[in-house]
Amino acid sequence: MNTWRNASLAVTAAALLTLTTACGQENGTSSPNGQAVGNAAPARQPAGSGYGSDTGYGSDTGADASAPKSAGQLAVWDSKKLGKVLTDSAGFTLYRFDKDTADPPKSNCEGDCANAWPVVPADDATAAAGTDAALLGEVTRADGTKQLTVGGWPMYRYAKDTRPGDATGQGVGGTWFASAPDGKKAAVNADGPAGAEPADLAGLSVRKDPELGDIVVDKRGMTVYRFTKDSAWPMKSACTGDCLKKWPVVSPVQKNDVEGVTTKGFTTFDRPDGIRQQSVDCWPIYTYSGDAEPGDTNGQGVGGTWYAVSPDAKLVGVSK
Repeated sequence: MNTWRNASLAVTAAALLTLTTACGQENGTSSPNGQAVGNAAPARQPAGSGYGSDTGYGSDTGADASAPKSAGQLAVWDSKKLGKVLTDSAGFTLYRFDKDTADPPKSNCEGDCANAWPVVPADDATAAAGTDAALLGEVTRADGTKQLTVGGWPMYRYAKDTRPGDATGQGVGGTWFASAPDGKKAAVNADGPAGAEPADLAGLSVRKDPELGDIVVDKRGMTVYRFTKDSAWPMKSACTGDCLKKWPVVSPVQKNDVEGVTTKGFTTFDRPDGIRQQSVDCWPIYTYSGDAEPGDTNGQGVGGTWYAVSPDAKLVGVSK
C-alpha cells in the first residue's frame, strides 16, 4: 500500500514539476514599483489615439456631430504605412468599426460614438476610379438615415481628422481601422511595401524596431507588450477593468501561425472576466490603444510597468 502511495505521489510531483518548468521560469516575481494598473499616461501620446468610451468608441474627442457631409466620388489614397486607403471626395479617410457587421450590414455606433465617428451618408456616394462599384451599398440606421457601406461594412469619418490625408483614427480602441477600397481593413505591414495585405503577417511575428531592436507584433503589425505586475506561475493577469481599455489582450493565436517568436509556454488561458488571452512563455500579452499605427511603440515603459516583448518573451529594455 505504501509503495503504491509513494509511486502516486512521485507521479504527481513530476507532473507538477513539468508544468512549473513550462510556465514558471520567472515565477511571477515581484515587479518594479509603478503606477496603479492602467492609470499611466504615455510619454509620447500620438494625436488622435484617444482611448474612447468604455466601449472603445473614441467618444472622448469632445466633438459634436454636425450635419452629415456627403461623400461624393470616393477616391483611393496610397499611404506608405497603410497601403491603399479609401477616402471621400475631399480626401478624408473613411473608417470601419470592428463591432459592426458586414453580413448582414449593421452599424453599432450610435449617440456619442457617432459624434466622434460621423457616419458617411449613402445618398450621393459613387465608386472610386478603378474600384468595383458593386461593393457600394447602404444600411438603414436606427434613426432611419442611410449610411454608406463598402463590402457590407458601414463607413465613417473621424472627428479628429482635420485635413485630407489624416488617418489619426487608425487603431483607436483596437476596433477602428482605415478602410481599404474593398471595405476590408487597410493593409498594414510595418516592414513590407505599401499595399501589402494584412494576411502577409503571421498571428505573431517579429519586427525590427530602430530603437528597441527585435520586438513581437500581432497580425496587424501592432507592438505586443507585457505587464510587469502579471505573473507566469501561476499564470495571472493583473490588468482588469479600465486597464483593459488601454491595454487590449492579444486574442488566441494558433501555434502554427507564429513566425520567429518562441512557442515555449505558448498557451491560452481563460481570464476571470471571461476573455481568452494568449500568452508567450506563459506571460499574458497585450497591445496598446495609444499605438495608432503599426510601428508605434508608445506603450514602451509606460508607468515603469509596460514593455515591448522580445522574440524569446523577455521584457525589452529591462535588464534582469
